[in-house]
Amino acid sequence: MNIDNSQTVGLINKACAVVAQTTYRYEFSICTLVTRKKEYAEMMASFVSHGFTHDSCEYLYVDNTQGCQYDAFRGLNLFLQRAQGKYILLCHQDILLHDHNRLDLSQRIRQLDSIDPKWGILGNAGGINLKWVAMHVTQKSGKRLKEELLPLKTMTVDENFMLVKNDANLAFSSNLAGFHMYGTDICLIADVLGYSAYVIDFNLLHKSDGNADESFYSLKRALIKKYHKAFQSRFISTTITRFYISGSCWGNLLGNSSIILFFARQYYKFFKGKRKYHKV
Repeated sequence: MNIDNSQTVGLINKACAVVAQTTYRYEFSICTLVTRKKEYAEMMASFVSHGFTHDSCEYLYVDNTQGCQYDAFRGLNLFLQRAQGKYILLCHQDILLHDHNRLDLSQRIRQLDSIDPKWGILGNAGGINLKWVAMHVTQKSGKRLKEELLPLKTMTVDENFMLVKNDANLAFSSNLAGFHMYGTDICLIADVLGYSAYVIDFNLLHKSDGNADESFYSLKRALIKKYHKAFQSRFISTTITRFYISGSCWGNLLGNSSIILFFARQYYKFFKGKRKYHKV
């Protein structure tokens, strides 16, 4: 179809050029799954009194007071989709700010911006590796758990307090459900997308010490199963090339050899025809 210059200009003027978002309606979106409104109100009051005022912060909640309308994975994904803050703070209803405030959190964010601009998630507790955990939390008993070497890059963050950078465009898994392990899940997703997670120096009171019941271990097994499948080695086909991806250097080397790719194509030719992918 041939169009002249005036038509080109007219059509383009009806479209919108997309640019990176640099401004947000709020600095912080503070998002909580709520089962006890009085406890949530106490949490919110502690935030407001520590600088997270309504003029520059929005407070979003999922109402689970009459039953479980949303589990953590679905509810927190809803927050990530709807929040209008530059930073999305996903937190439990049973926390209270008492030590650090908004200025402290902003300072920690600026520190991470200079250290690692590709950070995506910040928390006050998490697993650094198989040996070490790091946290700066006050327990309900009043005991203060403080790591001196903060900030620390972490594999996971604890769910009591997670700050997510909005423009990282992160999400929780749609094929997991429940109220545990979602901090681990979003850290794994962030890592795949090229973002880092950190434990920072931001102390608060958490009125629960955690509850590793059977639902916790059930969801742990489901998460292991999900990522076993997600991270499995596999052959990839595009419209113009074929290749093999693996977490193993030897796997990548052998899988991308011409002879292996040839036999793999024969396998799919004879045993995995197109009709096996037709769902109608």
